[in-house]
Amino acid sequence: MKLNVVAVVLPLSIALGVMSARADDQELVLGQAVALTGTLASFDVPVYEGERIAIDEINAAGGIGGKVKIREIVKDTRSEAAPTAVMAQELVDEKVNILIAPCDADPSFAAAPIATAAQIPMFSSCGSSPGLSLIGGDFVFINYPADNVQAAVAAQYAYQQGYRAAYVLYSPDTQYTTMPLYFAEAFKSLGGSVVAESTYQLGQQDFSAEVTKIKSLNPAPDVIYTSAYEPDFPSFLRQLRGTGINTPVIGSDGIDTPTTFSLGAVGEGLVFTTAGHPVPGSEMEKFMAKYQTRYGHPSQTIYNAVGYDLIKVIEAAVIANGLKTDGVGLRDAIANLENVQGATAKITYKGAHGVPIRPGFLIRVKDGKREFLGSVLPDPSLIPKPRLQ
Repeated sequence: MKLNVVAVVLPLSIALGVMSARADDQELVLGQAVALTGTLASFDVPVYEGERIAIDEINAAGGIGGKVKIREIVKDTRSEAAPTAVMAQELVDEKVNILIAPCDADPSFAAAPIATAAQIPMFSSCGSSPGLSLIGGDFVFINYPADNVQAAVAAQYAYQQGYRAAYVLYSPDTQYTTMPLYFAEAFKSLGGSVVAESTYQLGQQDFSAEVTKIKSLNPAPDVIYTSAYEPDFPSFLRQLRGTGINTPVIGSDGIDTPTTFSLGAVGEGLVFTTAGHPVPGSEMEKFMAKYQTRYGHPSQTIYNAVGYDLIKVIEAAVIANGLKTDGVGLRDAIANLENVQGATAKITYKGAHGVPIRPGFLIRVKDGKREFLGSVLPDPSLIPKPRLQ
């Protein structure tokens, strides 16, 4: 997925992978091969911020179960697949107990065989490809509503709105940007039709050909679906609306960013799927207050809460494994977790082959703010099977 380069300043001890711990402390060593710079940094860095809140809470209470402290070793993959594999191997050589890979399936695919060969559980920080675990092996997990689940949630919403003719825009360049193919499958199974589809290249700024195609379609689509993210999505939406096409647009979590809410009239009415929302009284609302206290400003992205989720899942797995940190035991414990309370939702892995069972949330942009439309755990029969390319 994903978006802008951000400046990252980490304490020197973290950046070098060194954190203080007494030699006699029981500990879980968490290896982070994540993007602190490059195009994925605007996702991985917020995830890391959320992780820090959970880690510090746990360690302040004496560790997981009051005994197992969490120590991190953090390495920057620069948002590229080859360095991700190198950093993953370095972390394996440093005897980490759990590996965290970047917030995208493609670099995570590069790390997966390394983790599986070493029998070390690995999570993609917020990658959402349902094929990652199936291809990577049974030590590989994702931590986010899967692409096919998000697509099914979007398709169900679209059909319930009375939309029957869809146009889909996707890019074959990444797993994530092929999500519209899942949407098309789910939408058709509900009784809708896809009147046309187009492809684009990541980083494409001129969408005039795609917009012209939409404008010429007969019958015209009554909904447009894409999983494009920044900078592609804002460019597409501006050009679409600039030609007077007001067809409703549904997107995915890659646009759950401050940019989306700063588009003004262009973004008004946009609907997208995401991983959570701070409903009053919810755990997400409590997390948002924690984040504000910790960092001195409101959280502006779902990825902060997703990082907190990830550490709560790891904590639950260590407890389920009797506070032991062996790789096979942790893998088995993760695979059998049920109803782990995170910041965004309750999360279950049991029977799901490395993909979390968790709801998708629907958000609409209204007056530059989030309007919560509901959370949905779609019927399994509506969720397309993972593509394994």
